[in-house]
Amino acid sequence: MKRAFVIGHPISHSRSPKIHGYWLEKYGIAGSYEAIDVAPVDLGGFFERIRAGEFVGGNVTVPHKEGAFDLCDTRDLDTAHIGAFNTLTTSGEADSIVIHGTNTDQYGFLANLDDKVRGWDTGIKTAIVLGAGGAARGVVSALVSRGVPRIVILNRTVATAEQLAAELPGPIFAHGLDAWAMHAPNAQFVVNTTTIGMHGTRFEGIDLSLLPKTALVTDIVYTPLETPLLADAKAQGLKTADGLGMLLHQAVPGFEVWFGVRPEVTPELRKAIEATL
Repeated sequence: MKRAFVIGHPISHSRSPKIHGYWLEKYGIAGSYEAIDVAPVDLGGFFERIRAGEFVGGNVTVPHKEGAFDLCDTRDLDTAHIGAFNTLTTSGEADSIVIHGTNTDQYGFLANLDDKVRGWDTGIKTAIVLGAGGAARGVVSALVSRGVPRIVILNRTVATAEQLAAELPGPIFAHGLDAWAMHAPNAQFVVNTTTIGMHGTRFEGIDLSLLPKTALVTDIVYTPLETPLLADAKAQGLKTADGLGMLLHQAVPGFEVWFGVRPEVTPELRKAIEATL
């Protein structure tokens, strides 16, 4: 039986096992997908378990995406520039198993917005990305691929945002979160790529009333489905998009490689996952 996984620290919040379990049952596939808590110091050891043939591959979430990038044996050329991987696959036999890394965050981010907010990328002159971690890399890369002319990364640690802006191609600018008031009035798109929003946490100093009334506010956090950021955006009459759709769509390419069937993201799947939130 083929085994796949999602690793993170913590990992109990992940709905990925529900998604892949739904597909395994729907398509009648003899396989498993499990959530495994892996501390950062144990990441290298877990990769050795993959090389030993215990798994056919899996997903990587916070805080391991950049660490996984470094530990992979081969890298997907189309997404290696992102510098963070969220999907691992294997090839080879016995003592020669190779771990291949890729990033499906970019695909999932775009597929979700294209599905739920048609024409969302039309007329964007400035996009604000909150956060500069592994998830931000995929999101920024996606915005660059859609030709957004100005991308502003706002992060608590400015140096981290500056490093990300320097490593990715495109019109990317880095500032601290305290620069929100300067950039918000000219932004048509805002996305939160941090874990802020989970467990009731919220941004301080992010005044959404400064945004144009036509702006779209999105969040990659999906627990809760409506984060404080999205709730505040709705209160301002702004358009919003939650993070569950991105999670569903980014899961498609990995499942196809591990289990041999390209699954569909359907309203029934979304309803089943929403029921667990």
